[in-house]
Amino acid sequence: MTETDWDLVAAFHAQCSEQNLLRRWGRARLAPRDLSRLLAHAQCWIGLGADERPVALVCVGPVSREPGVVDLGLQVADHRQRQGIGTALARQAACHARMRGAHTLSAFTQASNAPMLRLLDRLGPTTHTRDGPYVEVRLALEALAPDPGTAPT
Repeated sequence: MTETDWDLVAAFHAQCSEQNLLRRWGRARLAPRDLSRLLAHAQCWIGLGADERPVALVCVGPVSREPGVVDLGLQVADHRQRQGIGTALARQAACHARMRGAHTLSAFTQASNAPMLRLLDRLGPTTHTRDGPYVEVRLALEALAPDPGTAPT
Protein backbone atom coordinates (compact mmCIF):
# COMPACT_ATOMS: atom_id res chain seq x y z
CA MET A 1 0.00 0.00 0.00
CA THR A 2 1.14 3.55 -0.69
CA GLU A 3 -0.27 7.00 0.01
CA THR A 4 -1.99 6.87 -3.38
CA ASP A 5 -4.27 4.19 -1.90
CA TRP A 6 -5.98 6.70 0.40
CA ASP A 7 -9.31 6.23 -1.42
CA LEU A 8 -9.20 2.47 -0.70
CA VAL A 9 -8.33 3.13 2.95
CA ALA A 10 -11.19 5.64 3.24
CA ALA A 11 -13.60 3.16 1.59
CA PHE A 12 -12.43 0.47 3.99
CA HIS A 13 -12.90 2.68 7.05
CA ALA A 14 -16.40 3.61 5.84
CA GLN A 15 -17.28 -0.08 6.40
CA CYS A 16 -16.02 -0.03 9.99
CA SER A 17 -18.05 0.98 13.01
CA GLU A 18 -16.92 3.84 15.19
CA GLN A 19 -16.21 1.29 17.94
CA ASN A 20 -14.00 -0.75 15.59
CA LEU A 21 -12.10 2.39 14.52
CA LEU A 22 -11.67 3.54 18.12
CA ARG A 23 -10.40 0.09 19.13
CA ARG A 24 -7.85 -0.02 16.31
CA TRP A 25 -6.78 3.62 15.96
CA GLY A 26 -7.86 5.34 19.16
CA ARG A 27 -10.05 7.69 17.12
CA ALA A 28 -13.07 7.50 14.85
CA ARG A 29 -11.57 9.26 11.82
CA LEU A 30 -8.25 9.01 10.08
CA ALA A 31 -6.71 11.65 7.86
CA PRO A 32 -4.30 11.21 4.95
CA ARG A 33 -1.47 12.46 7.19
CA ASP A 34 -2.18 9.52 9.56
CA LEU A 35 -1.66 7.12 6.67
CA SER A 36 1.55 8.93 5.70
CA ARG A 37 2.91 8.54 9.24
CA LEU A 38 1.97 4.88 9.32
CA LEU A 39 3.59 4.16 5.94
CA ALA A 40 6.79 5.88 7.08
CA HIS A 41 7.18 3.23 9.81
CA ALA A 42 5.48 0.10 8.52
CA GLN A 43 4.67 -1.97 5.50
CA CYS A 44 0.93 -2.10 4.95
CA TRP A 45 -1.41 -4.09 2.80
CA ILE A 46 -5.08 -3.69 2.10
CA GLY A 47 -7.06 -6.88 1.59
CA LEU A 48 -9.64 -6.87 -1.17
CA GLY A 49 -12.67 -9.12 -1.39
CA ALA A 50 -13.78 -10.96 -4.53
CA ASP A 51 -15.77 -7.86 -5.45
CA GLU A 52 -12.55 -5.74 -5.26
CA ARG A 53 -13.88 -3.86 -2.23
CA PRO A 54 -11.44 -3.40 0.65
CA VAL A 55 -12.16 -5.74 3.57
CA ALA A 56 -9.05 -5.52 5.77
CA LEU A 57 -5.92 -3.55 6.54
CA VAL A 58 -2.74 -5.07 7.97
CA CYS A 59 0.55 -3.41 8.86
CA VAL A 60 3.81 -4.70 10.22
CA GLY A 61 6.79 -2.62 11.20
CA PRO A 62 9.31 -1.77 13.88
CA VAL A 63 7.55 0.24 16.55
CA SER A 64 9.79 -0.31 19.52
CA ARG A 65 13.49 0.30 19.37
CA GLU A 66 14.13 -3.38 19.91
CA PRO A 67 16.01 -4.91 16.97
CA GLY A 68 14.10 -7.79 15.42
CA VAL A 69 10.76 -6.90 17.04
CA VAL A 70 7.93 -5.80 14.75
CA ASP A 71 4.46 -4.63 15.63
CA LEU A 72 1.32 -5.97 13.99
CA GLY A 73 -1.61 -3.70 13.21
CA LEU A 74 -4.76 -5.36 11.92
CA GLN A 75 -8.32 -4.34 11.21
CA VAL A 76 -11.10 -6.22 9.41
CA ALA A 77 -14.35 -4.63 8.24
CA ASP A 78 -17.15 -5.31 10.70
CA HIS A 79 -19.26 -7.40 8.31
CA ARG A 80 -16.25 -9.56 7.33
CA GLN A 81 -15.04 -10.46 10.82
CA ARG A 82 -15.00 -14.09 12.02
CA GLN A 83 -14.34 -15.41 8.51
CA GLY A 84 -10.60 -16.13 8.93
CA ILE A 85 -9.48 -13.02 7.05
CA GLY A 86 -7.68 -11.48 10.01
CA THR A 87 -5.93 -14.73 10.91
CA ALA A 88 -4.76 -15.26 7.33
CA LEU A 89 -3.47 -11.70 7.03
CA ALA A 90 -1.77 -11.78 10.44
CA ARG A 91 -0.06 -15.06 9.50
CA GLN A 92 1.07 -13.59 6.17
CA ALA A 93 2.41 -10.47 7.92
CA ALA A 94 4.27 -12.66 10.44
CA CYS A 95 5.84 -14.72 7.64
CA HIS A 96 6.81 -11.53 5.81
CA ALA A 97 8.46 -10.15 8.96
CA ARG A 98 10.31 -13.41 9.63
CA MET A 99 11.64 -13.53 6.07
CA ARG A 100 13.01 -10.02 6.60
CA GLY A 101 14.89 -10.91 9.76
CA ALA A 102 12.40 -10.21 12.54
CA HIS A 103 12.33 -12.69 15.41
CA THR A 104 9.33 -11.40 17.40
CA LEU A 105 5.87 -10.19 16.46
CA SER A 106 4.25 -7.83 18.95
CA ALA A 107 0.71 -6.50 19.17
CA PHE A 108 -0.67 -3.98 21.63
CA THR A 109 -4.42 -4.10 22.10
CA GLN A 110 -7.16 -3.62 24.63
CA ALA A 111 -7.29 -6.47 27.13
CA SER A 112 -11.02 -6.70 26.36
CA ASN A 113 -10.34 -7.35 22.65
CA ALA A 114 -10.92 -11.10 22.95
CA PRO A 115 -11.14 -11.76 19.17
CA MET A 116 -7.70 -10.23 18.56
CA LEU A 117 -6.20 -12.07 21.53
CA ARG A 118 -7.59 -15.39 20.26
CA LEU A 119 -6.28 -14.65 16.77
CA LEU A 120 -2.77 -14.00 18.09
CA ASP A 121 -2.84 -17.13 20.26
CA ARG A 122 -3.76 -19.20 17.17
CA LEU A 123 -0.53 -18.07 15.48
CA GLY A 124 1.61 -19.87 18.04
CA PRO A 125 2.74 -19.69 21.66
CA THR A 126 2.36 -16.15 22.95
CA THR A 127 3.22 -14.18 26.05
CA HIS A 128 0.78 -11.60 27.37
CA THR A 129 1.91 -8.60 29.42
CA ARG A 130 -0.89 -6.57 30.94
CA ASP A 131 -0.57 -2.78 31.10
CA GLY A 132 -3.73 -1.42 32.72
CA PRO A 133 -6.61 -1.87 30.25
CA TYR A 134 -4.18 -2.95 27.50
CA VAL A 135 -2.10 -6.01 26.83
CA GLU A 136 1.04 -6.52 24.79
CA VAL A 137 1.12 -9.89 23.09
CA ARG A 138 4.39 -11.29 21.76
CA LEU A 139 4.99 -14.25 19.51
CA ALA A 140 8.44 -15.69 18.76
CA LEU A 141 8.35 -16.00 14.97
CA GLU A 142 10.41 -19.19 15.07
CA ALA A 143 7.41 -20.76 16.83
CA LEU A 144 4.87 -19.57 14.25
CA ALA A 145 2.29 -22.33 13.95
CA PRO A 146 1.88 -23.84 10.48
CA ASP A 147 -1.11 -22.69 8.51
CA PRO A 148 -3.76 -25.40 9.03
CA GLY A 149 -5.00 -24.77 5.48
CA THR A 150 -1.76 -25.89 3.83
CA ALA A 151 -0.28 -29.33 3.39
CA PRO A 152 3.04 -30.04 5.13
CA THR A 153 6.08 -29.91 2.89
